[in-house]
Amino acid sequence: MTLRIGRIAYLNVAPYFHFLREEGFTGEIVAGVPSELNSMLAGGDIDACPSSSFEYGVHAADYYLLPGHSISSIGPVHSVLLFTPGPLHELSGSEIAITGESATSINLLKILLREFCGIGDVSCNVPNGSVEGLLSAGRSALLIGDRALSAARNCPAGFKITDLGELWYHFTGLPFVFALWILRRSAVAAFPQDISRLAEQLHESRRHAFRCLHEMASQLSVRTGFTVEQLEAYWRGMSYDLSEGHVEGLRLYFTLCHKHGLLNEVPALHFFPAP
Repeated sequence: MTLRIGRIAYLNVAPYFHFLREEGFTGEIVAGVPSELNSMLAGGDIDACPSSSFEYGVHAADYYLLPGHSISSIGPVHSVLLFTPGPLHELSGSEIAITGESATSINLLKILLREFCGIGDVSCNVPNGSVEGLLSAGRSALLIGDRALSAARNCPAGFKITDLGELWYHFTGLPFVFALWILRRSAVAAFPQDISRLAEQLHESRRHAFRCLHEMASQLSVRTGFTVEQLEAYWRGMSYDLSEGHVEGLRLYFTLCHKHGLLNEVPALHFFPAP
């Protein structure tokens, strides 16, 4: 048996994965969008993943967290963006098109609108057609990941772009943790040494990536359509740590999710190695 880990199919995870094989990881890597990987993690099809924070909140009893690692923002995140034809206060009673790819970002949007903006009557729906198509037609939309980065370059004239990471930081002064490295408890029991090695390999891969950021950006620029400079700025603007401040922001997010009926309870945070 070998350790199976998920890889979100977004540019923001590149510092974790671009040099991971070079740093010694020999297990299986499975790619997918956050919602797909959440289901695979919950079902035991993968053992670990940089997965949606909300996924941990829903199934915390099944998981441990890998200390020191996250995908977060301390201010603007640039890839979780709300596009609206007018200011936020005009959203009341409207509908926002979403992709359904990330429960964390969708519930962050709900919290920001309800808790901090006083807007509780907005509906978020996954449309039959493309979200980008509705955005082009003048509809409000939430996009995440690479699709948000692309949409920001082609936003309809007059539209307002709200960065949810920036809005969270404005109201709370805390980092926002979009994804955590989540471990299945069964995997911790089966592969404790492999997971310990994975934790160090991830640290080394991150260090390698930021030492060679221009090289990594040059390689990925060709197939992504983003310039080297854009990719470097994007990664430098992300936070991949899980400090006390990150944990405080995470706890506040879970508390507000519970307050607004999005979680049944505020989950405890259980870290590897298990006691």
